[in-house]
Formats: sequence, structure tokens, C-alpha cells
Amino acid sequence: MTRKVNSGGTGPDVVTVVGGGLAGCEAALQLAYRGHLVRLAEMRPIRGTPAHRTDRLGELVCTNSFKSEDPTNAHGQLKREMRALGSVLLDSANASRVPAGSALAVDRAQFSEAMSTVVAGHPAIQVVREEVVKLPPGPAVVATGPLTSDALSVSIRASLGDQGLSFFDAIAPVLDRDSLNSTVVFEAGRFDESADYLNCPMSKEEYDAFIALLRDAEVHAGQDWDTVPYFEGCLPIEVMADRGWDTLRFGPMKPIGLTDPRTGCRPWAVVQLRREDRAGQMWNMVGFQTRLKIRDQARVFRSIPGLADAEFLRWGSIHRNSYLNFPGRLSAHGALPARPDLVFAGQLTGVEGYTESAASGILAGINLDRVIAGLQPVLPPPTTMLGALSRYLRESEPGRFQPMNSNWGLVDPLPNPPREKQAKRERLAERAQGDFLAWITGEGVVGPHLLARAAG
Repeated sequence: MTRKVNSGGTGPDVVTVVGGGLAGCEAALQLAYRGHLVRLAEMRPIRGTPAHRTDRLGELVCTNSFKSEDPTNAHGQLKREMRALGSVLLDSANASRVPAGSALAVDRAQFSEAMSTVVAGHPAIQVVREEVVKLPPGPAVVATGPLTSDALSVSIRASLGDQGLSFFDAIAPVLDRDSLNSTVVFEAGRFDESADYLNCPMSKEEYDAFIALLRDAEVHAGQDWDTVPYFEGCLPIEVMADRGWDTLRFGPMKPIGLTDPRTGCRPWAVVQLRREDRAGQMWNMVGFQTRLKIRDQARVFRSIPGLADAEFLRWGSIHRNSYLNFPGRLSAHGALPARPDLVFAGQLTGVEGYTESAASGILAGINLDRVIAGLQPVLPPPTTMLGALSRYLRESEPGRFQPMNSNWGLVDPLPNPPREKQAKRERLAERAQGDFLAWITGEGVVGPHLLARAAG
């Protein structure tokens, strides 16, 4: 068996990949490309999930869209980086695409059929249908997604500790700093303790209008597998509003210790934003976890003073979701610290979205190959989309870590950014692509057969 990519390995080695979703398929192929024999374990149809409907590899359970292909969009840039690494998702998507404007959307059945054909048809990959109930003893990638089986979850928790695996995902929206109205939003901490927060002040009339909109908004019902109990310490914003007109004003929107610099007085209520990244590009709406439908999140939250033109980098949500405390319990490349050859990938690591999960699988396959070969794992620079997403996973505050999708707020800021948003994103995309190509060639993570694609 000849290597398709020269990354220093000595193959063939038998490597286990657990999970036949997008991340697992990408990881399996990356390892096969590098000369390893891969045993891909998928529990369907032996054991089903409430979300999946078939036993095909790479089945899509939510939308059929992989979002924008425009490279000035964060999702578009991530696709360029994945394409440079030989993504099977993108090849299968191109073969099954349906018209969707600038977005990459697919026929679900054709897409999963294409994924299954490529992965299961590779001579170095053996697909086995069985439920893995314990972490594998040898080199492995675990990419079982947010619906990881109970038995495997117990094994993961035993390895990571009680705080290493979460089952409840309460997410507040994250906003782009440049999209906020700085004439309204002001920096201050309560009682002037610090200026670590941004504040959106409300008058009584503005607060009353906001509560009325919030109470009238439509909540996403979700599926049976998406239903979770609410915890008193993490209630959805709309549930708190339904408990009483002033509940929020005495809860996450309390104005105590704050002064609106426009009036010199305490506001009637305040929405606080907390920094999500060191550069201060992404800001979290404190206490605003929600199950509102996205269109209603946009309508209701943009009624808040200072947020009329806000760009949402992540929407709020509350759902059952198994994900690891990556920054607190895993190594930089997503492995157990004591077992660098056991690498986690996909949504289980805390990335959100189809392409993000697949890209995580690609990187896991690349790095497991390097670990087996006795080489150090590699990560793209944080000026690239995949590199910035990887940095978010490993450098987030463990006690507040929550899943994230790709967005420009993750990457290093430009030293002298243009004022115009589109020009800024064009510069970010140009830098990201240049740095990514330099990284893959400098680290030798792809072979000559992929370099032509990488330049596209």
C-alpha cells in the first residue's frame, strides 16, 4: 500500500474511527490517504438514534445546507481550507448539490449515498456496524457527535472526570463588536468595578416594548431528542419573561450599579454583553440563552437599544448536546493528555455546524497520523478559519466553554482594518488563504496531488 500523502508515517497501522458521521468519514479518509488501515465503527442500524433515519454514512439530520461558499464569508473561507485538505464532504456535496444561490445545498439522499460510496469503497477502510461502548485501546479517532450513546458516554466520563462531558447546552447569542451602536452601548462594570462589560441601557418604555415583543415571539419546539429539562440557574430568557413583567429587570437585566453616560442616571434595565475573545471582537449576551426561532431572535434582540444593526455571530439555543470540556480536559490537538493517540473530533469537541465538524475530523486524521509516526501534532495559524476555531477550543475558559461555529470574530484582527465591512472581510479572507497555504506546504500536511486544489 503506497502513501498518498508523505507525512512521515510508517503504515500500514490499524486505526479505529468511531462514528460514521461527517467528522468520522473525513478522519477515516485522511488516515487511509496516509497509508493506514482504518476500522470505521458505526452503530447504525444495530442501534439507532432518534435523529437519524437511515444507516448511511454522513447522513444529514438537520438542514441540507452547508451555508455560503463566498470566501469573504467565514463559512466560505472554511470550505476553501477544507478543499485544500481534500475534503470528502465537499466532493460529495458538489456531486449532489441543488440550487441555493451562494449557499452550498444538497439533495440529502444523494449526498449521504455519495459519502457512503467513497468511504466504504476505499480499499483501506473497513466499515463495521457495531456499537462501541468503551473508548478503544489503540490509536483512534472518536467522532460520535452530540448523540453519543449512553454506554460510550459513561466510558468518556470515566476518562475525563465528572466535569469533562456536558449533556445540556444553553447558549446565548454572540454579537460582532463592530456592529454595535457605540453612541448607545457603553463600557462599564457594576459600581465601576471594571469596564469588562458592554451595556445596552433601556428606559421603562423601551423595556416594556421589549418584554411585549419577547412574550409574543415564537419558540422553536424542536424534536423529541432535542427536549431537555430547564435548570433554574439557566432558564431561557422567554421563560423568565413569562414568569413576570419585571422578572428580567431583577435578573440578568438588572441595572444596579450602572449609570447611563447619556443621562447620568441609572437605566430602567440593562442588557449586558460579556467578552468572548481576547481581542474583544465577539460579545456574549449575558443571560440570554433562548429557544426562540432565529427570525424572532433577530427581530426581538435588535429592538434592544444599540443593537438595531447587530450582526449575530452565533444564535442562542438550548438543547440536549453531548460535548467535551475541550479546554479543560483535552490536549491542544483534542486528545486525552495521557493518550495522545486517542483523538476526539466533530461536534463532540464543541464545534457547531456541518463543515466545522467535518473540518475537525480532517485535522484529527492528520494529527493522529503524525502521532503514530512519532511527530508533533500541528495546528493551523489563528489567522485562518480552521486555526482560529481550533484556538477557540483549546484556549476558552473551561468554566464557561460552549460550542461555537466559524465566524470572523475568531480570527486574529487585522493590524490596520478597513472601515468598510466588505473590504475588511476581503482582507481577512485573503490573509487567511495565504497563511493556510503557507501552513500546509510548510508542515507538509498535503501531497502534490492536492496542491493544485489548494490554490483554488
